[in-house]
Formats: sequence, structure tokens, C-alpha cells
Amino acid sequence: MSGKADSVKTIFYALGANFLIFVAKFAAALFTRSGAMLAEAVHSLADCGNQVLLLWGVRQARKPPSPDYPLGHGREVYFWSFLVALMLFSVGGTYSLYEGLHKLDHPVALTRPWLAIGVLAFSIALETVSFRACLAEVSKVRDGRSYWRWFRESRNSELLVIFGEDLAALLGLVLALAAIVASMLTGDPRWDALGTIAIGGLLVLVAAFVAIEIKALLVGQGVDPAEHRAIYGWLNARPEVRGIFSLITMQMGEQVMVAVQAEMDFDLSGHELVAQINAIEKGLKQEFPQVRWLFFEPDVSD
Repeated sequence: MSGKADSVKTIFYALGANFLIFVAKFAAALFTRSGAMLAEAVHSLADCGNQVLLLWGVRQARKPPSPDYPLGHGREVYFWSFLVALMLFSVGGTYSLYEGLHKLDHPVALTRPWLAIGVLAFSIALETVSFRACLAEVSKVRDGRSYWRWFRESRNSELLVIFGEDLAALLGLVLALAAIVASMLTGDPRWDALGTIAIGGLLVLVAAFVAIEIKALLVGQGVDPAEHRAIYGWLNARPEVRGIFSLITMQMGEQVMVAVQAEMDFDLSGHELVAQINAIEKGLKQEFPQVRWLFFEPDVSD
């Protein structure tokens, strides 16, 4: 089985980097009058708000079960993650598209472009540190899969969001740098506007992919396929189990609910059958600590 990623540490890395980047970008945007730089500043500020929302979501998801919420609050983190994806789309993406189109119709010459280039280089360095920290956590759970496959199969909504944000931020910084350099070399500020539009399109695209993945978790996804196969194989290998009729899993934030329908030996006495089921449940939770709820139904047919 894969290791466990520390999503909270990754969020704090991203929050610290994005706040410093926002301050630097906003100051540079005021001095240079760069639309691409202003779009990047708004993007970084939105990211800071997004990371605060993710931290709140993680905190809420760890509340214990109650009579009103017998399966806990684990899936609440999906709601906040989805909200972050919407903010990335609306605040980051659509604002950048608006700013770029406005600058394209009303070009404004850049001032002090070298200041913007310096700030972007500083921002790229900070964002690279944040992205490397994110990749380090992803590597703990990727299990040799490609990043795209991990992104499609992962059930860790916070890590998905931070990965998408950091990737979009790094690519956006490169686009902003290219746009400002092109404006400097050609003397045409419309390159800066085109860079702003490209950044907006990038943010909208990343936000859409993140939202699609989080929506699936909100609706109710099971564990990722590799973990499902591992649980099935463990149960099927138990000597008490003659066969698995059905195995249903549900990802509940960091924890998992499992429902099993299995063929058992009904020649045993009631006490012996209960003892076998208890042994299976205890063993499964020891082997897969993320399993919090387990419902085991012995049967003779599907």
C-alpha cells in the first residue's frame, strides 16, 4: 500500500509562498502598469483565500460523528475543495480574461518592465519551492502512476486542489514573464494583454479539471481502484471467506466506509460465525487503518 500524504503541510507551504508572491506582484503591477502582472497578483491573492478555505475544510472534516452525522463530517472537505475550484475559475480565471480583453482594446505602455521581470523571477523561485513540496507529498501516494492517472484516481481533494493551483501558478508566471519580455522587445503592449488572456484561459482550464474531480467525490466515490483491489484481495484470501459477492467502498474524507457481502460457512454455530466475522473486521481495520466503518453481511448467495 502507498504511504500517506501530509495535505496540511502542503497547504501551508502554498499559503506562505502565495502571500509573499502576492505582495511582490501587486507592488510590481502598480509600478509597471502591467495587466499580466495585475492578473497574476489577483490570482495569488485568490490562491491565499483558497488555501485558508482548504484549511477550514480540513478542520471541519475532522469533527467526530454525531447523531445527526453518524458517518462523521469527512466529506465536508470536498465541499470546501469544490468551492476553491469555483473561486479559481471565477476570481482567478474570469478576472484575468476580462483584464486581458480590456487591455487588448485599450493598450497601456509598460513602465519599469525590469521590475516586473525581477518580481516574476522571485515568484517563480517561490512557486517552484511550493510545487516541489506538493510533488513530494504526491510521490508518497502516487505508487508509480503517471501524474495524470494519479490526478484522475486520487481521492485526496486537498492535494488535488493544491497540485492544480501550484501547476497553474507556475505556468501562469512563465506566461506572464514571456508576455512582458515580448512587450519589451517589440514595444507593443498588446503582448502583455495576450499574456493576461492566456493566464485566464489556463486558470479556467485547470479549475474545470479540478472541479470535475471534486464533483465526483461530492457525489460519492469509492476508494481509488488500487485500494479497492487490495481490500478485495485481502478479504478473498481469508480462510473464513468462501467468496465475495459484493464489495462497496465509500471515501469519507480521510476515512473509508466498507460494506461486504460474502459467502460464509453456515454449518457453523451462530457464535462461531459471529466470532469469524469479528476476526475479519478486526484484521481488515488493522491492515487498512483508514477503514472507519465496516458492515459485513454473511450470505449463501448473491
